[in-house]
Amino acid sequence: MLSKDQYLTPKQIVEELDKYIIGQNDAKRNVAIALRNRWRRMNVKTEIQGEIVPNNILMIGATGVGKTEIARRLAKVADAPFVKVEASKFTEVGYVGRDVESMVRDLVEQSVSLVKHAQKEKVREKAEEIVENIILDALIPPVKKAPSPMSTNSDGTHTIPVDDAELNEKTRERFREKIKNGELEDRKIDISVSQNSSGGIGMIGGGGMDETSMMNIQEMIGQMMPKKSKKRKVTIADARKLLMEEESSRLIDMDEVKDEAITKAENTGIIFIDEVDKIAVGASKKGGPDVSREGVQRDLLPIVEGSAVNTKYGVINTDHILFIAAGAFHFAKPSDLIPELQGRFPIRVELENLTKDDFVRILNEPKNALTKQYTALIGSEDVDISFNQEAIEEIASIAFNINAEIENIGARRLHTVMSRLLNDILFDIPDVIGANAKIVIDKQKVQEKLDGMVENKDLSQFIL
Repeated sequence: MLSKDQYLTPKQIVEELDKYIIGQNDAKRNVAIALRNRWRRMNVKTEIQGEIVPNNILMIGATGVGKTEIARRLAKVADAPFVKVEASKFTEVGYVGRDVESMVRDLVEQSVSLVKHAQKEKVREKAEEIVENIILDALIPPVKKAPSPMSTNSDGTHTIPVDDAELNEKTRERFREKIKNGELEDRKIDISVSQNSSGGIGMIGGGGMDETSMMNIQEMIGQMMPKKSKKRKVTIADARKLLMEEESSRLIDMDEVKDEAITKAENTGIIFIDEVDKIAVGASKKGGPDVSREGVQRDLLPIVEGSAVNTKYGVINTDHILFIAAGAFHFAKPSDLIPELQGRFPIRVELENLTKDDFVRILNEPKNALTKQYTALIGSEDVDISFNQEAIEEIASIAFNINAEIENIGARRLHTVMSRLLNDILFDIPDVIGANAKIVIDKQKVQEKLDGMVENKDLSQFIL
């Protein structure tokens, strides 16, 4: 079942991406079409629906131009499970390293996490009610009414006279209101929290077993072992968090979660394969062994083409997962990939290098612009900081010039420059710069602080 957000039109999807990513219109258009095509496929009424495959995308562009961010934001717009992997971390079957199927298993894990979160939100109200009663029982234990003086029942509980029972109930109601109003958050209570008894179980992996397989076996053993309860003395605030997680997990049907997660991963999952240029045969010109570059490509091929992969939640078919590959391709060309793999990425998009004007816009426009992030961080200490437009243009100019003269790391260079610019201010708050202070960053301050930064070749401590 596709989420509501996936009914956005391609134009609306691009508008959502524009809120966070500057430029790269061609890439945005192509990913928007790919996302909308999923909704279109799911609404095809004939048997050809199963034959419609996604148009996987190959993004070509230098580091820091927005390749990963486009894919990540696309997944958020779609409320889809998303996994980023680096192709260079995989090794051909038979060598030590991660196998390519692990990215599909990671995708299913992400999908389960998304579905569990959504299901817990649905039962949140009921879980809150249960948790409230548990906390109340720990504070003021309930009692049974009895027409006679206090006595012990056969089940071990106590009964008290009616008047006392009514008083107990009134007290409980008063405390219930206090719990709801957050008046008792620091009060400590004793609660029982379940825990697996498999904490001490360890495993020694044999040859051919990857980390994921070992974890799956450990989890299976853990599920077979009986669960124990542990008494803990915690504040009501902490008790609420612990109990909410436990009770909401009890209220959801994990079999339903697994089925929905598999469907979601199969039909809306996005796998972003970065550094795909490093497994191209031509990449060996940069140096390094060529032992398994082509082997990794051939292992990737069936996953991208469409195959069944076993996971601990069930079998997942990769036929309709959207694959987005990316690479700088400085030392290799897309044509250096094996022809079969090239054919599985029919849409090729070349991302443009960022200009100084792009840097200015990146500092000003996105919802998560660095200037806005630092304003919020410093504002948490009740210090007001602002950047005038001339300062922003100077920051952009310095970042752009460093990229041009030293090494082009794209928009990531803005992190370098902003960190250098604001480090002293961040260190001085709150000891030197106190609350309610106002700081204005202008062009002169930028120049004073960053003077000579372009000439300084030793920027390794700042390069991300």
